[in-house]
Amino acid sequence: MSKSLHMCARTAFAAVGLTMVLAVGSRLNGASSTQPAADPISEYAGSKACAPCHAGIYSKFTKTAMGRSIQPADDAALARLSLPAHFTNSIIGRSFDLFAKDATLYESEFQRSADGSEVFRDTRPVRWLIGAGMNGYGPVVEEQNYLFQAPVSYYTKTQEWSSSPGYETLDLGFNRPLLEGCIFCHSGRANTITGTNGRYSDPPFAEAAIGCEKCHGPGQAHIRTMNNPAGRATEMKIVNPAKLAPGMADNICMACHQTGDARVLKPGRSYSDIRPGKPLDDVLSIFLIPPTPNSPPSSDHVEHYYSMVLSKCYRASKGRLSCISCHDPHVQPTDAEAPAYYNRKCMACHNSGSCRLPLAKRASSTPADNCIGCHMPKRDIQVISHSSATNHRIVASSDEPFPEETFHMTNAGTPDLIHLNAIKTRQDEPPPLLTLLQAYGELATKNPQYVERYLGVLSQLEKSTPDNPLVQAAAGRRDLKNGDLDSAASHLKRSLELDPRQATTCADFAEVLARQGHAEASITWLDKSIDLDPFNPFTQRSLIRELVQDKNFTRVRDALERYVRTFPQDEYVRRMLDAAPPRPTP
Repeated sequence: MSKSLHMCARTAFAAVGLTMVLAVGSRLNGASSTQPAADPISEYAGSKACAPCHAGIYSKFTKTAMGRSIQPADDAALARLSLPAHFTNSIIGRSFDLFAKDATLYESEFQRSADGSEVFRDTRPVRWLIGAGMNGYGPVVEEQNYLFQAPVSYYTKTQEWSSSPGYETLDLGFNRPLLEGCIFCHSGRANTITGTNGRYSDPPFAEAAIGCEKCHGPGQAHIRTMNNPAGRATEMKIVNPAKLAPGMADNICMACHQTGDARVLKPGRSYSDIRPGKPLDDVLSIFLIPPTPNSPPSSDHVEHYYSMVLSKCYRASKGRLSCISCHDPHVQPTDAEAPAYYNRKCMACHNSGSCRLPLAKRASSTPADNCIGCHMPKRDIQVISHSSATNHRIVASSDEPFPEETFHMTNAGTPDLIHLNAIKTRQDEPPPLLTLLQAYGELATKNPQYVERYLGVLSQLEKSTPDNPLVQAAAGRRDLKNGDLDSAASHLKRSLELDPRQATTCADFAEVLARQGHAEASITWLDKSIDLDPFNPFTQRSLIRELVQDKNFTRVRDALERYVRTFPQDEYVRRMLDAAPPRPTP
């Protein structure tokens, strides 16, 4: 091993170490499920099974944005894109080519040196396109049954290719996994492997685009009932959101149209357990950091329900106004049709005399007399370039202050958080401690005021629920951060005994072992972590560092080559590979 490689190793990894964030639940399986899914997978029928009896609705829905939420990158999709294309991100020094070949879309990332020669080029076939084209299309690539967001997306407004959301200043390559929580909202039914970092079964989707069962629930029981004349007079075995209480109907929409500051699955639950007609909070809890008059709500992006409940229309209706009061999910009016379509929705509660503007002034707008244009204006989405979203807080005027209720939405169960989808009959009950642990941990990474609450909940769980892998993993990470290596090792080892499929906890345990001087054992646990999460650059860097420190030169070159194949954009590791001695000749 050359001296230059040792120098490069220290330079590359001095600041990496182990990412010491508080939230440990994102890659853990957590507690074993004590509540089975409401219906087995076999109870799903797929949207096409609905078409024979509901042909008109089915036809209309497939033309909506939801009905086209994800699609294969085939000839029909390629025809809507500007190809071939080139894009350069000067901030990170990367260039991209987009082109079609043999009916396949390719995205290619590359870098040139000062003399114009290529330093590296990474070309991937695009398998899927997320989006219906309202704002654009996000390419998805696949490798070894993992799905990843591609670094460049197509934007409809500008008809140009530009950085995908999150890639504007980050050099992530083709290695940003599509996690279960993301793909749940963009697809009909994804075959995710719960507990992994973006791994899917083959094929990855049982139903690609959002379909009927997303809002109506599994359809096989309904089909059996309707095919049995005697059964039709009894329960139809299907969920009709229009017949649910408004709050329960809103729960269906909130699963995807309400982000919040933390979204946490209940212990033992997965996104596949969400069922229309059942309280969303039984599976998924949505939390917000309480706003203040000096820091009022400011985001429009996927905060639709929260914005709606801050509207006078919602408050005056005492909650009877719901998402489907204005939206028919089966129909999507065109831009030209939208003003008149939504005007009719407004007129269900208002009349022409409700508007304070003179009729002549309303008629002079473009389009004329447009309720939503004034009272629900579109605003730029700060986190997605070239895109805008409708502000779902219905206001009388653009300068209307937030209602006082905005700043008093906490309750006895969560005095320092807004539990937005708490079941009303239980809203003063605190969520399970495991749920709060993950929520506080997720929030604490950017909001230090939640660190103390996180540590307090963790201390409670160590006493009440010590035999839980998430609790033991969190305690281990806390002690590792504090430098108590013996205690950290004990907690992390116990967590992995309870659930050995935790990639992040394997990496944490490897870090403890390395700092205790057990290099060989550290390498073993890093190998296990990489087996569980093969596209995590931090873990692979840690492995290379430990191999170098342990002078395990036989494996170093293999690890470097694997890393550079997966992350060719990493200049430090490319230099390490260049400095490494050649593999011995057999």
